[in-house]
Amino acid sequence: QVQLVESGGGLVQAGGSLSVSCAASGRTFRTYTMGWFRQAPGKEREFVAGIKSGGNIYYADSVKGRFTISRDNAKNMVYLQMNSLKPEDTAVYYCAARESPFIEATRVSQYHYWGQGTQVTVSS
Repeated sequence: QVQLVESGGGLVQAGGSLSVSCAASGRTFRTYTMGWFRQAPGKEREFVAGIKSGGNIYYADSVKGRFTISRDNAKNMVYLQMNSLKPEDTAVYYCAARESPFIEATRVSQYHYWGQGTQVTVSS
């Protein structure tokens, strides 16, 4: 079993920046596709960004140009740098892992492991 723990959430004003982190357990972390999802109150969990084991990156249209996903395989860490934040970005942000690295995974059902989430609140 892979364990994922998010950190770095908090309160930020619109237009500001925030970075969230995900620490993963396991020796096979470097083979996983890693993703960030978010869930706002009353809404379904939605894809934000993904990064494959080889470093290929893909984003949801809503965050493209504002958010940056990265990973450090030596440290078993995944990061999400969020810039130009909007109130609409307010949500619990979740880290997720997928064992198969061969597709661009954007759906909740395509990921095998999940963290507990970290709250990001953007004030207007």
